Amino acid sequence: MQSLIGTGVALVTPFKKDFSVDIEALQRIVNFSIDGGVEYLVVMGTTAENATLTSEEKELVIKTVIDVNKGRLPLVLGVGGNNTMQIVEELKTRDFSAFEAILSVSPYYNKPTQEGIYQHFKAIAEASPIPVILYNVPGRTSSNMLPSTVIRLANDFENVVAIKEAAGDMAQAMQIIKNAPKDFLVISGDDMLALPIVLAGGAGVISVIGQGFPKEFSEMIRLGLNKKVADAFKTHYFLSDSIDMIFEQGNPAGIKQIFQALGIADNTVRLPLVSVDDSLAERLNEFVKNSIK
Repeated sequence: MQSLIGTGVALVTPFKKDFSVDIEALQRIVNFSIDGGVEYLVVMGTTAENATLTSEEKELVIKTVIDVNKGRLPLVLGVGGNNTMQIVEELKTRDFSAFEAILSVSPYYNKPTQEGIYQHFKAIAEASPIPVILYNVPGRTSSNMLPSTVIRLANDFENVVAIKEAAGDMAQAMQIIKNAPKDFLVISGDDMLALPIVLAGGAGVISVIGQGFPKEFSEMIRLGLNKKVADAFKTHYFLSDSIDMIFEQGNPAGIKQIFQALGIADNTVRLPLVSVDDSLAERLNEFVKNSIK
């Protein structure tokens, strides 16, 4: 799928100081990402703090992004969890007309076997009316979706078109790139490994930092896809400190501090997450100040 090549950004849900959803800030973030040149937007990923949003708030965020986007970029919707039947029900009843694909995380907390993971995604693939991007993030799910399971799913279901690979394991990503079907996309789910994965044959990234520095990050990925290695790594090393910092005290606390420094949105997060401490806020603010040309 050509529309999923390049930089997608996993949008945050901005909050006001009273913890309510800040729609105007969300509109600014969407436009900032689009104007910065990213290729697509991901709605309701982990970075959106969807675990602490009500059903009504989730629908408000989804509608806002669709309305602001106005069809300018492809949209991907996060539809995942650890209750397979509930996900299948959503896939059968939701209107996906505004979306290019779904992003579905490997089941967390339950700790299924590889066969359980396969059967979970089999049910999703059979129910989904649009293409499916698998999402492997062992640091959050407590189980690693092995390359053999990914490749089995890619071979068995035509609508399983990609994986967001966030195991932080370059060798694992390369194994999927090497053995998956020709048109299957390996998308980095790790900002620090995004460029190396692209240079190894990956399709791009679903990024957190990319919404804070959309122009620089999306250009870096395009340079990587065009094998302009030296130029791409120049940007990678420029942004690397900010990537480390935004994850230092949890996601999305770090990227929200970037938005506050940019004057786009407040840094408020919902419990059990807390905002970054003063020391990290100062370092992130300084990075942003020195980055603005």
